[in-house]
Amino acid sequence: MDWFTAPAYWTSRLVFQRALAGLYLVAFLSAALQFRALIGERGMLPVPRFTARVPFRRAPSLFQLHYSDRFFALCAWTGCAVAAALAAGLDSRLPLWGGMLLWLLPWLLYLSIVNVGQTWYAFGWESLLLEVGFLAVFLGNDEVAPPVLVLFLLRWILFRVEFGAGLIKMRGDACWRKLTCLYYHHETQPMPGPLSWFFHHLPAPAHRVEVAANHVTQLVVPVLLFTPQPIATAAASLMIVTQLWLVLSGNFSWLNWITIVLAASALALPSGAPSSVPATPLWYEVLVAAVAVLLVALSYRPVANMVSRRQIMNRSFDPLHLVNTYGAFGSVSRIRYEVVIEGTADDVPREDSDWREYEFRGKPGDPRRWPRQFAPYHLRLDWLMWFAALSPAYADTWFGGLVERLLENDRDTLRLLRRSPFPPDEPPRFVRARLFRYRYTSWRELRETGACWERTYVREYLPPTRLAGVAQRS
Repeated sequence: MDWFTAPAYWTSRLVFQRALAGLYLVAFLSAALQFRALIGERGMLPVPRFTARVPFRRAPSLFQLHYSDRFFALCAWTGCAVAAALAAGLDSRLPLWGGMLLWLLPWLLYLSIVNVGQTWYAFGWESLLLEVGFLAVFLGNDEVAPPVLVLFLLRWILFRVEFGAGLIKMRGDACWRKLTCLYYHHETQPMPGPLSWFFHHLPAPAHRVEVAANHVTQLVVPVLLFTPQPIATAAASLMIVTQLWLVLSGNFSWLNWITIVLAASALALPSGAPSSVPATPLWYEVLVAAVAVLLVALSYRPVANMVSRRQIMNRSFDPLHLVNTYGAFGSVSRIRYEVVIEGTADDVPREDSDWREYEFRGKPGDPRRWPRQFAPYHLRLDWLMWFAALSPAYADTWFGGLVERLLENDRDTLRLLRRSPFPPDEPPRFVRARLFRYRYTSWRELRETGACWERTYVREYLPPTRLAGVAQRS
C-alpha cells in the first residue's frame, strides 16, 4: 500500500537506526563494566536476592530463569556485539525478518537487565531506550521503505518526552514559572560537566532566556511535530539544538542523545531511497498495524498521567516498558550537598586521625578537580550518590553495602571509583561519611585558588564504621 510507507524518510531511518545502535552499545558497555559491584552475586543489591522475592510476571527477565555473574557478563557483552553489528549496518544485509530479529535481540537483553537492575536502573532514560528500541524492531531495513505508523509512533514518544517534561516543570517548582530555576540548576544538577561552571556564571537575564526557551521547546514546539513538512523538520531541528545545549551544560547519561536520535527520525533529509523498492510484505503490514494498535491502547495511562494535576515522572505502566511517562526536574535544588566518604587505617578513629578521601569519577569531590564529560556513558554509583546527599532515605538499600565493600577493599567496587586512598592489600580500618555544602567559586576565587568548588562542612552523614566482627586493636 502506498500510504503504508514513507520513502522520503529513508535516510532519516538510516541515521536513526545507526545512532540508536550506538546508544545501545553505550548502555550495554555501562552494564558490563559496572554490574558486579552493583547487582552481581556479591553486589550491593544482588540479582538473586531480587528474583527470589519478585515474580517473573512483574519483572520479566532472562535472569529470572538463571543468574550468575558469568551469565550476566555474557548477556551484556553479547548486547555490545549485537549493537556494534547494528551500528555497522548488518541488519540491512539480512532479510526483513532477519533484520527485525537482530533488532529484537538487544531489546530483550536490555529489558532483562533493566528489570533486575533495581534502583541502579530506575532512571527514565532506561525505559526510554527500551520503548524506542522496541519500535526500532518494526522500522524495517533496505527491503522496505519506513512504515508511516512507526514514524508516527516515534514522534509520539518524542512528544511525550518533551511535553511531559514541560508540564511537570510548570506544575512543579515555582522557579520555572518565574524563569529563575537556572540561577541554581547548573550548580545543583546531579553531575555537572566541564562547561557547567561557565553556564552557571552566565548573567541572570541569560538564565531567564534559557528557561523561557525551554518552555517554548517543550510546550509549544512538540505540537508542530505532527504538522506537514518542512514545519515538522524545523520543530525537530529546534529540539536537537536545545538538546545539544543541554549536552554542553551537564552530564545526563544518554537522555539528551536519545532525544536527539528521536528528533532525527522526524527530519526530512535527502531521501537516499533506491529507485525501486520491493512491495511491502502483507505479513509485515499486518504486524506493524497490530503493534501500532497495541501501543496506542497502552498510551492511555501515560496520557492520563500527563494531563493529571498529580503528574508523576519517569514511570513504566507495564513490565515490558512499552509505553512510559517521562519528565525531569519538577523541583530544583537551591543548595548543592555532597556526601564525602573517607577512610582511615588508624586503630582508633579520632577527628585528628589520618582520614583519606575516596575520589569518584564524576561526582564533585576535590574542590580543585574540574568536572569531566562522561555522558552518554552512565556512572550509576555517582548518580545515586547525588540522591544520597538529598536524603539518606534514597540510600537506605545500598549505602551500607558500599561502605562494607570499601572496608574490604573490594576490587569490583573500587573499579567504580576514580581513586582509592588505600593500597589493595591494606584496607581501611574505619570508613566514615560527611555531608558538605558545595558551591561554585567566583571568577576571582577561581583565579586565586584554581578551585572550581568551595565546600563547607555541614554534618556527619555516617559515623566511623568498621566491619562487623573485627576486633579493635589496642
